[in-house]
Amino acid sequence: MKLAIALIFFFFSRLALAHGAATTTEVIFQHYIVYMGDHSYPNSESLILANHEMLASVMGSIDGAQQAIVHHYTKSFRGFSAMLTPEHAQQLAERRSVVSVFESKMNHAQTTHSWDFLGVDSIPQYNQLPLKSKSDVIIGVIDSGVWPESRSFDDTGLGPIPKRFKGKCVTGDNFTLANCNRKLIGTRFYYKGYEKENGPLESLNGDFLKSARDTEGHGSHTASTVAGSAVANVSFLGMATGTARGGAPSARLAIYKTLWFNMASDADLLKAFDDAISDGVDIISISIEFFPQRNFINDSISIGALHAFRKGILVSASAGNNGSPFTASNVAPWILTIAASSMDREFNANVYLGNTKILKGYSLSPLKMERSYGVIDANDAAAPGVSSKNASVCQENTLDPTLIKGKIVVCYNVASSLQSSIVVKQGGAVGMIVIGTSATYYIGLEIPSTLIGRKEEKELKSYLKKERDPIAKILSTMTVLNTRPAPKMAEFSSMGPNIITPDIIKPDITAPGVNILAAWTPLPVTVTKHVDYNIISGTSMSCPHVSAIAAIIKSCHPSWSPSAIKSAMMTTATVLDNTGRPFLKDPNGFPTTPFDYGSGHINPVAALNPGLIYDFDSNDIIDYLCGTGARPKQLEPLLGVPVTCKYPLIPAYNLNYPSIGIASLSGSMSVHRTVTYYGKGSTVYMANVEHPKGVKVVVKPRKLKFRNYGEKMSFKVDFIPQKNLNGSFMFVTGALTWENGIHKVRSPIALNFV
Repeated sequence: MKLAIALIFFFFSRLALAHGAATTTEVIFQHYIVYMGDHSYPNSESLILANHEMLASVMGSIDGAQQAIVHHYTKSFRGFSAMLTPEHAQQLAERRSVVSVFESKMNHAQTTHSWDFLGVDSIPQYNQLPLKSKSDVIIGVIDSGVWPESRSFDDTGLGPIPKRFKGKCVTGDNFTLANCNRKLIGTRFYYKGYEKENGPLESLNGDFLKSARDTEGHGSHTASTVAGSAVANVSFLGMATGTARGGAPSARLAIYKTLWFNMASDADLLKAFDDAISDGVDIISISIEFFPQRNFINDSISIGALHAFRKGILVSASAGNNGSPFTASNVAPWILTIAASSMDREFNANVYLGNTKILKGYSLSPLKMERSYGVIDANDAAAPGVSSKNASVCQENTLDPTLIKGKIVVCYNVASSLQSSIVVKQGGAVGMIVIGTSATYYIGLEIPSTLIGRKEEKELKSYLKKERDPIAKILSTMTVLNTRPAPKMAEFSSMGPNIITPDIIKPDITAPGVNILAAWTPLPVTVTKHVDYNIISGTSMSCPHVSAIAAIIKSCHPSWSPSAIKSAMMTTATVLDNTGRPFLKDPNGFPTTPFDYGSGHINPVAALNPGLIYDFDSNDIIDYLCGTGARPKQLEPLLGVPVTCKYPLIPAYNLNYPSIGIASLSGSMSVHRTVTYYGKGSTVYMANVEHPKGVKVVVKPRKLKFRNYGEKMSFKVDFIPQKNLNGSFMFVTGALTWENGIHKVRSPIALNFV
């Protein structure tokens, strides 16, 4: 924890340029981003000229500067990316006008019924308002592009494209102007940064198109989840049959393709943000992350999101799929960070053992097993010279075909269930049981397969140990609705605490991200299968759910700021499943905390009418950045305005955030918050506290009396440890809820004793 806290003080330190050793004659050029914050240049041409002149001053010529530059950032902030030596980068980093210089690196993607589970159909404003009142919201999706022919992007019923939209339909390989419509109102694509860091796309092994057309499926899936038109009678290989639709089907989509082979360059991402902000989108949804998390001014998504926030655009981003404490990504307070959870729909493929016991399993395999077969543990089927540990994950060349032929193989913690199913099938096996994996809920399509949890593992191992010739049958997959308990936190979902600013609880909120059905690229998802709609899991899938709800709130409350929309969703989120108990973690039923789910599971109906709002703006962000160690001379080029840090400095835990965190609680401490009333008539809110273990919480005042819409009131929360827990390095959690008999405005609390 000390390390995490110490990182705060390095937040705005200059880039430490460390590189591998080179020979004295070798000149190494690498792809760097030179970021200069806001700007006041009258046009792009003058800014580009200034960029060339700046770079020429260290490279020696304008021609050299022009050849080195890959991207110019001119619309929403100033900067450029270029091929530089470490020495060039260091010289530029020392310029007063430069906020940061950092190497451009690769970021990764975070790989229907969910809207019924969330209750979107019960939002009267959403269902009954005329289409015109909601169709002007524009959602920018930064991802792998889109498959425009998908029925999810049909524009029937939509009016003219909003005049305020300044984007373009950029054409390219197999993509013409005719592929855009009143749903897909803008498309752009970016690959120059990717090629500088990985070589020409043509030299890589894989399918691609230099256009906004999606050859991976990920972008089509996220775009249709957030704003896809309703399409009846769709399924994935016969499973999850129903109507596929986005959460905000009347919203418009602007597509920014940055992902190539599941990766995106920092330089390309920053260019996409530059364009999206200038194009006039209202919400940006980005299911991409870099891990491990970087400080905010060396992170392309954080930089882009900050400029979006200052222009009134909410950025919703995935928390990541790393599944362990301290792994949450996209953790800046101006970003809405999304975890992933399940819903009340399961795809059950149970295992029928030879002793007649049935083990609960999960699968998306449509393949049927007609009878029972022998079962072998992969640990007992290692190929010659392979350890049982290596064989257990069922990777290529680890299993002995003579031992697994005609049997069901039990595999452990596989990296890719699809790949393992291919390996097992090629070895002559007839089925696969996967145990304890958090890598995916997408269980093999090449062979009858299923995933079981730790509880079922014990029963299976006991059976295998007792029986000389164990047999089993993997039953056909069934779609089961109204399952309990739900939701459960996905085991893969990245967790806090926030490693950059531990006083800000991350992730912020959770939403459905397990087994989500949405549009896909009609290219093979396996060796032989083509689908138009696919089921996949990840925080990539939960992020567009929240982006859609943000768009609905924006359509109903167009004047609300990004932080107001964020607050509305966070303070109305639920922390109880459909059995009335706290969330558990799937698939093994472990308990969870706010570092799993943030403020809770999104509740769209309540978010439209939250009662109170925790709002913060650019001035509050300045105070926050000052409090984390930034100096005015560093902030001024970043924000493009004169900056004065208030003294005493305002600590990060006093940002007017909808959650309350203190990473270093030593003795009694206080936090301050201000709420804005969004309701009709006068009302009184009373404070209700769930006390963290070992801490007394005192709210002053405990009663807030509001008379008018938009009225603000402030309060203080004192935290008083009841015993000496200093040095224990333990987090304790609780909550503060303001209630007026109609609304419950809840903020999670997380405190760390040091």
